[in-house]
Amino acid sequence: MEKRKITGKSILAAAFGVLLVGVGVAFNNCAGFGNDPVGIVYDGIRSISGMNQAQLGMASNAVNIVLLVFLFFVGRRYVSVGTFVYLLPYGFCVDLGNFLYGLHGASEDIWVRVVFSVLGCVLLSLGVAIYITVDIGVDPFTGVVLVLRDGLKKEYRYVKIGFDLTMVILGTLLGGRLGVVTVVTALAVGPVIQFFTRLLKKYFIKNNKC
Repeated sequence: MEKRKITGKSILAAAFGVLLVGVGVAFNNCAGFGNDPVGIVYDGIRSISGMNQAQLGMASNAVNIVLLVFLFFVGRRYVSVGTFVYLLPYGFCVDLGNFLYGLHGASEDIWVRVVFSVLGCVLLSLGVAIYITVDIGVDPFTGVVLVLRDGLKKEYRYVKIGFDLTMVILGTLLGGRLGVVTVVTALAVGPVIQFFTRLLKKYFIKNNKC
């Protein structure tokens, strides 16, 4: 699929995707069943820095800024409008997810937590699919994976698997929450994202949007 022209609609669509991703990450973290391979790094940085759960958005911003600086030096070709569309509102979106979860009184009821975890995984998958579909750039983590792929001269999927495993180990060592959601997102979110992406591409192409 050819790279789409960057328009106001595509930027708004990408920003909406980031909103869903941020809220999904927050729901997973708050529910307490573990984080996705990226979210666990955010949670680990939050933990080792002495931040509370409500400051996960601040921790995620710090991580993404460090990765952006890294990309400027070793992979500037992967920094684009889409990178900033992802980076700038991401921390706020995570904070919003924490706020929305808190509206339910941070219930300890296991079924409420399960519902939020499932919803978190769905929002995360759909948000990433929207971001991929509008095709205006990559997020900082994906940019790093692409730099590693170029340096190692390996297929993207293999580098991504190795990168995700490394993030899970790093995040866990830093104090991030490892759990069933970590395993589920590592194994199942990829196919779900692919499914949503196919549906969205058909919709955007049919309606000539973004």
